Amino acid sequence: MRIEDLAKKNGQTAQIQGWVANKRESKGLVFLNLRDGSGIVQCIVSADNIDEKLFQEIASLGLESSLEIAGKVVQDERQIGGYEIHVDEAKIIQNVSEYPIANKEHGAEFLMDKRHLWLRSRRQWAIMRVRNTIIFSIHNFFQKEGFVQMDAPILTANACEGTTDLFTVDYFENEAYLSQSGQLYGEAMAMALGKIYTFGPTFRSEKSKTRRHLAEFWMIEPEMIFCDIFQNMDVIEKFIQHVVAEVLAKNEKELNVLDRDLEPLRSVEKSFTRLSYDQAVQILKGQEKVNGQSTLDLIQKELQELKEEKEKLEMDNEERQHIITKGGIKKGKLAFLQSTIDKQKQRIKQIEEDQRNLPQWLESAKNFAYGNDFGGSDETVLTKMFDVPVMVYDWPHEIKAFYMKRNPDNPKFARGVDLLAPEGYGEIVGGGERETDVEWLKEKIIEHKLPMEEFEWYLDLRRYGTVPHSGFGLGLERLVSWICKLHHVREAIPFPRMYGRIEP
Repeated sequence: MRIEDLAKKNGQTAQIQGWVANKRESKGLVFLNLRDGSGIVQCIVSADNIDEKLFQEIASLGLESSLEIAGKVVQDERQIGGYEIHVDEAKIIQNVSEYPIANKEHGAEFLMDKRHLWLRSRRQWAIMRVRNTIIFSIHNFFQKEGFVQMDAPILTANACEGTTDLFTVDYFENEAYLSQSGQLYGEAMAMALGKIYTFGPTFRSEKSKTRRHLAEFWMIEPEMIFCDIFQNMDVIEKFIQHVVAEVLAKNEKELNVLDRDLEPLRSVEKSFTRLSYDQAVQILKGQEKVNGQSTLDLIQKELQELKEEKEKLEMDNEERQHIITKGGIKKGKLAFLQSTIDKQKQRIKQIEEDQRNLPQWLESAKNFAYGNDFGGSDETVLTKMFDVPVMVYDWPHEIKAFYMKRNPDNPKFARGVDLLAPEGYGEIVGGGERETDVEWLKEKIIEHKLPMEEFEWYLDLRRYGTVPHSGFGLGLERLVSWICKLHHVREAIPFPRMYGRIEP
């Protein structure tokens, strides 16, 4: 049976199969933490209960050794999952020696090289299970809202947004591109079916190594007819609230593994902040206060709090290290002390990085040039002012995609919207109302230096029965990163593809 179902066998004998995630020994006992993909359970093997030779073989098992065990399920709230198994029988499938990922800190590049094995770690297990819930809840939301799932082509003849950051492929001796978005095709499908969404891989060949970039990622792109930008924002808000609520309901244990503070996620049930580009710039530059404080006030306060937290952590680590150095403590307590020290050292590293970044981000925000797009640090500073996601809409049309509708009351602005996630995670949704005027679209295609002939089919959507319509795109991995509070988006996908990496 699966470990996650052990509660059904409380007080009875159960048989499970899995891998050794951890092991320790103590006077005729071996304690195995066994994992099977659904969870982890402590298995206690006593020399009094099984054959001596088998006991010695079990004692010799290395990390990720595979075996089958059977024994009595006993409830114990102190253990992972709340249960443990007192082993009566065991069968070793493979005894692994020198598993390359030990129970110690490894560098990011080493772990990426061993991604096929790193996925087995408890942290990665938790992230992938949250990702699974998110994917299921996305389909659930759109299906219940009457959307039809459609598939856009991965191979395309042209860029969607005029960018040169495309992967080219040989397509029967012609040049084609790996799709950067299914949105244009989504518009065509919406004109046939009303409300549709696509969910598939997309590609960007940006030579960027920031924590927010992947070369291959998954996008969710709904399109809706008879929908303006404000109705579009209503759908975005309802959609994100649904997904976060599903994760909170189904993944409490996984979020605990990740040490995720749940309060920022619970805040998502409140209405999102909506700002025009002009309002957002005023707040970013510190010219408009939110709840009585400016961006300058907030960041100075955060820097002081980080300083105090760092001092407290360093003092606590010194005390714990002193206890270790004195010696004479049990293995369990020693492991706990060292684990806490290592965890707090990681937090100190993050604090030091924040102490370097925050003054630079603030300076960039104060000197932000009106008319520019927001950079990652600008998004971070802006979202620090609010405890809910922020939707920024009505952007200068020059910095938005050619298909964005102009604001009829002020054509300087395009009816685009970006959803910025809190806690410094920046843009996770980009969308807006689509332009319906053929002549304005032609003007923008020329402005973006795109081949007109390759967009004739797209212009046909305006020539033959155009209606107001809107949509958006959400990057799955960025959503996973925010919900799990990951430092780098590479952990949000099973096998990341990014600049400089295509293996394993």
